[in-house]
Amino acid sequence: MAYLAKKCGLQLQPPSIILIYEDQLKNNIRKRIMPVRNFSRFSDCSRAAEQLKNNPRHKAYLNGVSLEQLQKLHRLLRCHLEGQSLTQSLEQIKREETIDPEEDLNKLDDKELAKKKKIMDELFEKNRKKKDDPDFIYDVEVAFPQDEELEACEWDTKSDEEF
Repeated sequence: MAYLAKKCGLQLQPPSIILIYEDQLKNNIRKRIMPVRNFSRFSDCSRAAEQLKNNPRHKAYLNGVSLEQLQKLHRLLRCHLEGQSLTQSLEQIKREETIDPEEDLNKLDDKELAKKKKIMDELFEKNRKKKDDPDFIYDVEVAFPQDEELEACEWDTKSDEEF
């Protein structure tokens, strides 16, 4: 059976994932409600999303929905169970999914660092110029202005004196 996911959302009471999909064989739009069971504010969102996506009852319908989107919906649900409002939950998720240039990544644990690296890789791939892009230029040369005198760094001068 061929199902094309159109929209995917979250219902907070009772906790459910709502999927609007098109049945391509019958050519009609349907709504599927998938209850989220045994989920608390201490649950692992990525594991719950994987279990839902691999559930035999829902697997055919969730083929067009990314695992990241299901994880985000589960994080929204977990924030709701913690007592946060919808706007607070969305703001927290947005902060988790963005990279702060002033943040010291050396102080993060391995799990958080892996998340940040994944976000950076996705952003790089999104902004990367490929050969097939219409505005792709093979050999870009940029001349930087040399109006100002270059500042000497302390580590530069010390290393010269040592040798």
